[in-house]
Amino acid sequence: MNSTAIKVEGLRVDRGHRTVLNGLDFAIPAGAVTGLLGPSGCGKTTLIRSIVGVQRVKAGTVEVLGRPAGAKALRSRVGYVTQAPSVYADLTVAANLRYFASVLGVPADRGDAALDAVALADRRGDVVGRLSGGQRARVSLACALLGEPELLVLDEPTVGLDPLLRRDLWRLFHDLAARGTTLLVSSHVMDEADRCDRLLLMREGAIVADGTPAELRERTGADDLEDAFVRVVEAVAA
Repeated sequence: MNSTAIKVEGLRVDRGHRTVLNGLDFAIPAGAVTGLLGPSGCGKTTLIRSIVGVQRVKAGTVEVLGRPAGAKALRSRVGYVTQAPSVYADLTVAANLRYFASVLGVPADRGDAALDAVALADRRGDVVGRLSGGQRARVSLACALLGEPELLVLDEPTVGLDPLLRRDLWRLFHDLAARGTTLLVSSHVMDEADRCDRLLLMREGAIVADGTPAELRERTGADDLEDAFVRVVEAVAA
């Protein structure tokens, strides 16, 4: 596997007359958990959409696993979990997994392992529309895991989850990375920054910091990563 999973150069995205992302340049290493952190509205979802190839870009390039973002060859290699659950509300959990397994062309019995991974094995017979928002999000994640993707892109996957489930999901993310999967996980909750191998901090459509949690602390002289983020933003604005 190439040591770089995602390479972005000069990425610009406009929405109407407003520039949402302005000339982003960064690379994401393979086989690690990279956190994309920043306040709501800073451009995280637009960047994620650009990486998975469903966003129209104004300028620049996005390369994913050695190919242009959105290339047909990437469809079986990239898993994408959106903020809004992307499963069928009128089907049971098990039926959703069977359906997405057939779409992906993978054995249906992978659904059992995927449900175990997201702690929903006891809900396999439940209709998705009757689940909580956090449970529906975990069904979406289970469906994304079916294809055993090389790159897993997760847009705020822990929103609405209780602390124990958040902890267990982050353990899963690191287990997947240890087996070679690259993960890009967005969040607006700064206490999740310490759970990442590497961080991309966003503010108003720009990457204001790129490095490990330890490097960010050293750069800013802050012990707390939220304080470090504030210091980075203040330095950029100065």
